[in-house]
This record gives sequence, C-alpha cells and structure tokens, in this order.
Amino acid sequence: MELVKLSNTEKNHASSEMERKAFFNQVAGSWDERFVNADLADFLKEFVPRFNLENGQKILDLGTGTGVLIPYLVQAVGPSGLIVAVDFAEKMVEISRRKFSALPNVKIELQNVEGLDFPQDYFDAITCFGLFPHIENKQRALSKMNCVLKLEGKLVIAHALSSHEIKAHHHNSSFAVANDDMPEEKEMKQLLNSAGFVIANIEDEPGCYLCLATKMRQV
Repeated sequence: MELVKLSNTEKNHASSEMERKAFFNQVAGSWDERFVNADLADFLKEFVPRFNLENGQKILDLGTGTGVLIPYLVQAVGPSGLIVAVDFAEKMVEISRRKFSALPNVKIELQNVEGLDFPQDYFDAITCFGLFPHIENKQRALSKMNCVLKLEGKLVIAHALSSHEIKAHHHNSSFAVANDDMPEEKEMKQLLNSAGFVIANIEDEPGCYLCLATKMRQV
C-alpha cells in the first residue's frame, strides 16, 4: 500500500489547524465569561437584523463557538425555521449543546468549515460571525459554503470589530491566532467571486465588520 506524502504547505495547514483547535478548546470554558456581556447583547440585537434573515429559513451558523449568535438567529427565523450550528472545537460544541440542545429547531454539530458534510443546496443562508479570519484555506471553505447554500442564498461574514481592530486584537493574542486577519476588501471580493458569490455590501468600520454576499452560481 502506497503512503500518501503531504506537501510542506499541507503539513503547515494541518499544524495550524491543530494549534487553533487546541487554542479554542482551551479557552472554551471561560469564553462566555470573557466575552458575552450586556454590551455584546445590545450590539447583536441591533446587528443581526441587518443580516436580513427571514422567517422559516434554514440557517447554517459556522464557527458557532459557545452559540453566541444562536438566540438572535432563532428570533430571526422563528419557530418554523432551522438553525444548524457547527464548530470544529469539541469543547465549544459541548458548551453550545449544553446551552441550546433543548431548543427544537436548533442542531449543533462538530464539523470543520473546510469539510462541511451537508446536502447540496440545502441552506437559505450562512452566517460566519467571528470566524472568517480563523479559516486557514478560505477559498476551499467558501467553495464548501457555495455547495451547501441554495442558489441566490445569502452569505453573511461578520465581526464585532473592524478588520484593523481584528488584526491588532489577534496579533496581541495567542500564537495560534496571531496571523488570523480579515482579508482586505479587494482580496475578499476576489475570493467570493471565485467561489460563485457576488458581494452586495461591505462595511468595515470601528466596532463592526459586515460583508453580505449572494450565491449566483454553483462552483
């Protein structure tokens, strides 16, 4: 049996992903205490409606962490909608399930965004809140998002910091995420276009990053 040899790029990718997963598993237990507060709640109450989600939609929440966005997504889609929340860090998923498993229209799964395992053309919208800078292979991940999103479905890439604030925050954090930045606007447009998306709007200002895109073709 022939052994598959990984290239240096693939080895570095796998190493970076393992380091990130270890980091997020380590901080999962204190995440809500550190970051989930009244200020964030007030922000999300105003922010999530700008995603323009609709009642009854099926939403895929990528990088859900401890489920910070879940209550606001549930409110947006109502009881007839469905929220499928995924994260690649086991501890984050455990905490999120503990908090939200009783909700009948919320499913929480352990998955990696670069290897999503859902039916093609299944979701009406995908949300990535606080996730996108941490994706190692953004082009591959966007292609996976395209596959599971319906034609003319919505992709929301969002953060509670601007791209410059994200860069400063991560560069002062753990080595595992020190280089995790949001792409510049030109690069973001190129990435999304290559993955079959058309950008409707990008807002990048202090305390807020919001990119809204629509799937216009299958890739």
